[in-house]
Amino acid sequence: MILVPSLADIETASRSQAERTLARLLRDVDTDGDAVAFYSVGLRSHAYKQQAEADFVILWRGVVVVVEVKGGGVRKHDGSWYSVDRRGDWHKLGTSPMEQARSAAYALREILREQGVGWYRHEAVVVTPDIEAPPSSVDWKSTHWLARDTMTAAGLTSAFDAVVADARRAPHGEKVARMDDLRTRLFGEFTRMPVVDAQRGAVIEEQNRATAGQARVLAALARNKRVLVYGGAGTGKSLVLVEAAKQEEELGRSVLVTFRSPSLSQYFAPHLGGRTVDVISFDELEGSGPYDVVLVDEAQDMMTAEAMDRLDAVIDGGRASGRWRMFLDPNNQAHVDGEYDADVAELITDEAITVDLSLNVRNTRAIVHVVQEYLNADVGDPGVVHGERVQWYTTEEAVTVSDGVKIAADLVADGARRADIWVVDSRSVAAPTTVGGVVVTSPRFAKGLEAEHVIVCGLPDVLDASGTAAFYVAVTRARVSLHVVLCKDDRHRLQTLVRQGVASR
Repeated sequence: MILVPSLADIETASRSQAERTLARLLRDVDTDGDAVAFYSVGLRSHAYKQQAEADFVILWRGVVVVVEVKGGGVRKHDGSWYSVDRRGDWHKLGTSPMEQARSAAYALREILREQGVGWYRHEAVVVTPDIEAPPSSVDWKSTHWLARDTMTAAGLTSAFDAVVADARRAPHGEKVARMDDLRTRLFGEFTRMPVVDAQRGAVIEEQNRATAGQARVLAALARNKRVLVYGGAGTGKSLVLVEAAKQEEELGRSVLVTFRSPSLSQYFAPHLGGRTVDVISFDELEGSGPYDVVLVDEAQDMMTAEAMDRLDAVIDGGRASGRWRMFLDPNNQAHVDGEYDADVAELITDEAITVDLSLNVRNTRAIVHVVQEYLNADVGDPGVVHGERVQWYTTEEAVTVSDGVKIAADLVADGARRADIWVVDSRSVAAPTTVGGVVVTSPRFAKGLEAEHVIVCGLPDVLDASGTAAFYVAVTRARVSLHVVLCKDDRHRLQTLVRQGVASR
């Protein structure tokens, strides 16, 4: 079963041994291939609490099962319910565990109905993994209280089948939720992307939330064997790829993450560290595999017959029948580091379903506007945060990296951390270096990565496909602020590029 978040994240976040035990067992359940378990779901419209929580929300055979987990002992005495901890101390509960599960289920129903999802079948379940089930009661069905004797993957499978067997049908005239819509909405409500870098302020907080588009893609990845994910720079492709790799690994599949850009290992290695996921650059794939599932980032860099043949060799079942996900930018990044054959791209498109990431979650509105206006590139709708306006600087002489380093020093004086600043020389292909504690890099090595503050130095010498792509990569790395340093000739050439773009629209 797919866990959201992953088992490793649940085991880190949960203080309840009972919740961790149930999560491990749910991970091992594989009878229903469409099943998903969402952990620790906050419910803002709970009937009698301002903010409540469902321990697990499980999609099982088209039914939403809301689970309340109680570790240790649970007892009823003189009409009141108590939990019993490992020291034997009793703690009074505000209501019965079953009532907690039911009220959470109703709160979730109201939230989703407000969002237009429609009526869906739901059940409330209590899980007490440390004790035998309590005596039968008129307050609940015996099938809906799962106890110690059910705590195996096979036992849970049978138990959930029994729970949903008698789930009631929709009342006459009710709008019934489509399961695909329900599944996608649950991913959108409760999936949160991992924090890429501990940054400051509301800009970063908003950028780290999963958007509805990312949630829709995650849902599609869970249900389909071969998927092409299209998204411009900043739409969260790599974030979604990480979550997808975690899901595949949790299901016991062998997983490969590969890419062409030389710096992307810096991004994937820490996010997938400690997991049985192989992170291998495309140039080092010789002798690898085969893998149950292969995820390719920046796939536009590998859109050639030779590259596709190499991928075919590392996918179990081959590209035509195996399980893979390719994430690619429909704009012109391939000209920075890689090759793009349109005929090969058309062939690959015929082998998979396609989904789009359409909301820019990295760049502020001002940055998105610059990219769209100056480069005529689609990097998604600027729907996340306003942020600072783009700062432009004009030099009398040719732009040098030193001009960018001086601006970086001013940012540090204003409170920015040196580690959060990049100077990107759009004319260079050199590997990163450090000048005055600030990273100085090139589009080739910045591609696929991001920084809080980015200072772009100069325009490429020739604004052909390759030069335009380099500038595109440079200006789309910034999360919070973008600074562009140009000489007068650069300004003139950029204005010419804008006029050419307008004429071609």
